[in-house]
This record gives sequence, C-alpha cells and structure tokens, in this order.
Amino acid sequence: MTIGVRTREVRGGIGESTHRSDGIPKVDGTYTYSSDLYMDRMLWGATLRCPHPKAIVTKLDIGPAVAMTGVHAVLANDDVPGRKTFGVEEPDQPILGSEVVEYSGQPVALVAADDPEIARLAVEAIDVEYEVLTPLTDPEEADAVDSVFHRLSCRRGPQDVRGSVVVEGYYEVGMQDQAPLGTESGLAIPDGQGGVDLHIATQWTHVDHEQIVAGLGVADDMVRVHHAGVGGAFGAREDVSLQIHLCLLALYTGRPVKMVYSRAESFVGHVHRHPARLWMRHEADADGTLRRIEARVIIDGGAFRSTSDSVIGNAVYHAAGPYRCDSVAVDGVATRTNNPPCGAMRGFGAVQACFGHEAQMDKLAGALRMDPVDFRIKNALRRGDFLATSGQLIDTSAPVTEILQRLRDMRMPAAGLADDPRLLPGGTGLTTSRPEIKRGVGYAVGLKNLCFSSGFDDYAEARVCLTPFGVEVHTAAVEVGQGLGMVCAQIARTVLGIEDVVVYYDDTSKIGSAGSTSASRQTQMTGGAVLEAAGMVREIALRRGGGDELDDAGVWSDGALVTPMQQLVGEESIEYHTRFHHPQTEPPGENGQGKLHVDFAFAAHRAVVDVDQELGLFRVVQIDTVQDVGFMINPRSVIGQIEGGTMQGIGLATLEELIVEDGVIMNSTFTDYLLPTFLDAPPIEIEVIEEPSSFGPFGAKGVGEPPTVSSTAAVVSAIREATGLELHRTPVRPEHVALSK
Repeated sequence: MTIGVRTREVRGGIGESTHRSDGIPKVDGTYTYSSDLYMDRMLWGATLRCPHPKAIVTKLDIGPAVAMTGVHAVLANDDVPGRKTFGVEEPDQPILGSEVVEYSGQPVALVAADDPEIARLAVEAIDVEYEVLTPLTDPEEADAVDSVFHRLSCRRGPQDVRGSVVVEGYYEVGMQDQAPLGTESGLAIPDGQGGVDLHIATQWTHVDHEQIVAGLGVADDMVRVHHAGVGGAFGAREDVSLQIHLCLLALYTGRPVKMVYSRAESFVGHVHRHPARLWMRHEADADGTLRRIEARVIIDGGAFRSTSDSVIGNAVYHAAGPYRCDSVAVDGVATRTNNPPCGAMRGFGAVQACFGHEAQMDKLAGALRMDPVDFRIKNALRRGDFLATSGQLIDTSAPVTEILQRLRDMRMPAAGLADDPRLLPGGTGLTTSRPEIKRGVGYAVGLKNLCFSSGFDDYAEARVCLTPFGVEVHTAAVEVGQGLGMVCAQIARTVLGIEDVVVYYDDTSKIGSAGSTSASRQTQMTGGAVLEAAGMVREIALRRGGGDELDDAGVWSDGALVTPMQQLVGEESIEYHTRFHHPQTEPPGENGQGKLHVDFAFAAHRAVVDVDQELGLFRVVQIDTVQDVGFMINPRSVIGQIEGGTMQGIGLATLEELIVEDGVIMNSTFTDYLLPTFLDAPPIEIEVIEEPSSFGPFGAKGVGEPPTVSSTAAVVSAIREATGLELHRTPVRPEHVALSK
C-alpha cells in the first residue's frame, strides 16, 4: 500500500512537541512504577546470593528458613520445574545456582515471606557453605586460555597497504552501569489454574515470556507478561533478573509475590556495559588520506553470555568509525570470566569503539599537523561510500561532513573562567589559583547502527482500531521513558486526522512481539507498524464511505472528506493488525563482509573542559552537538534524548565506573558509584540535521544512542588538549591528570 502525507492538519500530529500523558504523573509522584504495585495477601520475595566470584556449593540447608514464622516458601535449584537455565541470546545462566557458582551475586535460593524483613531474615537463616575457587578475572588471560564467548575477524581490501604517517594506541574503557533510578521490581499473580500474570519493568516482554515458560515448564498461554511502569532502563532490563524467580514463588505459594531489589542488589542483579581494551593502528598519507586501519578489541562479558556476541560484533564493525578507508583489519573477542555479567547498554559496543578511534584520529591529526576537524572532514563517510569494515554501501543519509562543519561553527563559551566558583574545577573548595587552570577543546564524531543487524528477523506488531469514540493503538512495545507512546499517538493522529488517540500496552497474550526497546529501533519499528496499520484503517474507512475521498497516491486531500472520519465507522469498529519488518540485512560473509545493518545515525560533539592539574580536577564547561535525526516526530522528545545521552557519555568520561576487584563489585551504592548531578551538567547547545531515513515513519530515525557514542570521546579529547597527556583510559580519574610532585 502507499501511504501519502495528509494535508489536513490535526492537533498533536507529527512534528509537534506534544505533551506526554505520563509526564505530569512522573513529576508529581503519582505515576505507578513496578515498585509501587500492591495486592491483598501479597507476599514478599528475597534472594540468597553467593558472595564469591567462583565457588562450589558444598552445603545448602533451607530448614532453618522454612521453620521461621511468616515464611511460605524457600526454593532452590531442584525446585525449578522446567529448564534450569535462561539467557537473552543463549540459555547458559542458571536460574538458581546449584553446584558451581560463577560470579559474585549469583542467585542460589529464593524466599517468600509475609513482609520484606522476614524475607531478609529467612535468607540469612539459610545454612550455606562454599568451597571457594580461584576466579578468572582478567579478560586477556581468559583469551589466552580460550575462555571465550565469541571471536570474529573483519578483513577488507588489500592487506599490504601502508601510509607514510603511522600512529598506534592502547585504550581502556571501564565498566559503566546503566544506573536506572528504579531498581528491579515486579509482581507475580497466580491465576489459580496453574498459570501466572507477571507485571514487570522490562525492555522486551515477549523474550521475557519465552524464558519464563521454559523455566516453569508450562505452555505459552499459562504465562502473561504485562508491561509495568519502568524507572529507567538503558539496557539493564533487556536481560531477565527476577522475572522467573517471581513466577516460581507465586506458583509455589499460590499467592501474589512482589520483589524489589535494594540498590546494592541491583548493582549485582543486572548486566553492565562491557569494559573494553583496544589496540589500534592508523596509517595515512602525508596529505591526510586515511590508508590503513588495524584494531584488536577485547571486551569482558563476565560469567554468562547475555548479548556479548552482539556487542563485540558492534564494536568490531564500528571500529573504523564514520570514515573512509579501503584497507582494514579488525579482530574482536568477547571473553568469559568470573566478573559480573555484562550485556546491553546505550551505545552497545559503539561507545567503546568510538573512544579508541577518535583518540587515534586526534593523534593522527597531530602527527600530520592538521586541524583535527579538517582531518576528520577529509576522511568522512558520505552517501555512496562503503563502510570501512564490512564494505556495506551507505545508500541512506550520511551527513558527517555537514555535522562537523556545523559543530565547528557553533558558538564557543567565553574565554574567561566563570565568576561563579561552583562552576570551576573543585567547586567552592580551596583549589588552585585561577591562572593555573587550563582549558581544552575536544571533538569526536561517531556512528551507530539502528535496529537489529546481521540477518536478524527484526519486526514489530501493532494493531490500530478506529471506533466512534476515537482511535486505539495496541502494542507490546515497552515505554521506558523515551516517549514511544507519544510518538505512536502522533503517527496515528496524522494518518487518521483524529486527535483522540489512546495507546494501550498489551500483555503477551493479546498481541505479538514489538521487539526490544533497545538498539534505537522502536520509533522506526513500532512507529512503522503503527503507520502501516493506521494507513490500512484509513483506506478501509474511506472505501466504506464511498471510496471517492482517496486519490491515486493514497493521499487524503483537503476538502475531499465531507464527514469526520469517525462517522465512516458506523456501528462496527475498523481494526487492522500488522507485523512490520525492516528491510532485510545479512549475516557476515567471508572476512566479515556484507550488508549487516539496515540504517545508521551519526552524531558529533565538541567539549570544552577546564582542568586544575595541581589537584587533578576537571569540569566540563560546555558541550555542543550536532546529530543526524532523520525527521523529528516530536522535537522536544528528540532534544531530551540527545541531552540525556550526552550526560550519560559525560558520566563515562569523568565519573562513572564500577570498580571490580577479584571479581567483586566494590562500589555498589550511589554514594560510591558517582553519577553526574545538575551541578555537573554543562550548557548543551544542540543542532539537528533532518535527512530522511531509509525506512522510518515520515523519515524518522532512532535518536537515543548516538549522543552517548561520541560525547565520552569528546570530553576526554578536551582533557588531553588541556593537559598534553595521552589519557588512554576512561573514565579519567584525578590521578590521571594530576601533576606529579
């Protein structure tokens, strides 16, 4: 079918910064998050976790806990009735550890009790003993002994090409946490007939459902997964955490069971951004033409696979950045260790790659004595070029040159230091004299693939229903705070010309999968499904009304419709259900080549940083960005995503790192795991470039991940420029920049 562009205006349609239905409730505290759920006779669940990164369970006596008043269930591995393992890509992780435990924090037993305190005491009463083993915690050692989840290599072009100017670098990226403000939580309600309804904060209800029914050993229709209010995600909720545990306890006790992780438990209860080690070598001709790129990337997947295969794939295929180069060799490995499991986080491999390739571009520009922006522009990808790693033709928008030119032309902050001492490195404390504070400016540009890649059958289902009262949009897509529901409503309003649109988030029994709320895909995928379904509803309605109102291109033209759309419905509502697929991609072929990705988005950042080298303090003064966004369905939401992604990147550059020693997380609270505050947030100037995507609704692209990709690299580049130090690691710590005495 052809879906034209309506000419009749409707309030709240595409291109308008509409208000979110959940906005005011989230601000005034009346919104219901999953942690707020309650039901009469509800029990509370708790988890016994192994404190050791590797150990054998030599004794597990649940008797003392079972004997406690108020305890209704104590479950261990033998109580799991179905498949004993789970996993988002491969079921390799035990639902409950039984013999060997593989990481510190791995669940071993479950408790359900009358209240949270009794549940906690019952967990402490379980008599468990371990034989502690020596953990494998170094990813390079894991690589050496072939403790590996996935290896891949990418070779493109002649491998004997050389340039006259050569730079090499070694880089490290620390383990960042998604740090959602809402911890893992949910409520499982047994239906009295062997089934269960799970209300959960997640990112993909249908994949949760698959893993739950396998663990319970029941038919698909015995489990319904409902999307509950999500207090932040960023990849942390793509893996199962307490979902299966809740359902086991609810079915065992026959009563509703609720679980809410503490902050410390949340830090060990979900996956994190993969720490990475990268070696890169870049070669160029004397005129600045990039000739050869070599790279090796190691990421630490931790104890279980999760999405490590996909993350290392992204890291490898983004290792050359948004640049042209006809001779490339990249190797990647995702290792298995006894560190905490790692998985999806905003940017998904591209963040780690960008930190390395942008440091290399600065280094190479310096060796060539070229302006770093001019050097990047000279080698920037353009439409019609081939991706340096996979050789994929870039046949959609790729405005990298314009992004960099516009970024350089944006207003710089005043040259002097701020009058407000709170805006200086160190704040109001006793710091270095002002003349000793140095300022640096750094640039970085990155790309991010959109949606799922490498031949994955990526689709989203949606149902649109036109009634005499308005429009209903039904989806299983998860709203995690990014404004997806608002976008779906705006698309339906625009297509149907009706302001009254309600979005329903259906459970897994009522509609098929919309895929994960990740990979910057939901606007294009679920938005595309809503566009398709709403367009079919419009055609059916107009033909029911006589068929004269639709022109040859399928466009509803102004003046052609003589009655409101609802009046064409009659007594019977009009409904259309669709499964929307994006254009097909390919798995990697020989040497890792092929059309692996369906679309790309590009972003660049310029950071201005003040550094107090005497004390090792630094502050981001200003950060500016230009991003390729396709088309802004909701401009305010797009700007909010860019601001939030940029701040998450600043956090990785300056503050955020999970410190893991001998496999144990040492800073599992927000007192020790530091996040940027409002005082750390610099002014952010944002410009966007709207060039239509290859398939998104009205030309829209996903926008949530690209700002996180390049912002970290830009901030560290600025600190390097201010200090003259190489700074091969992020986050930058005070001891990395402080002057030695």
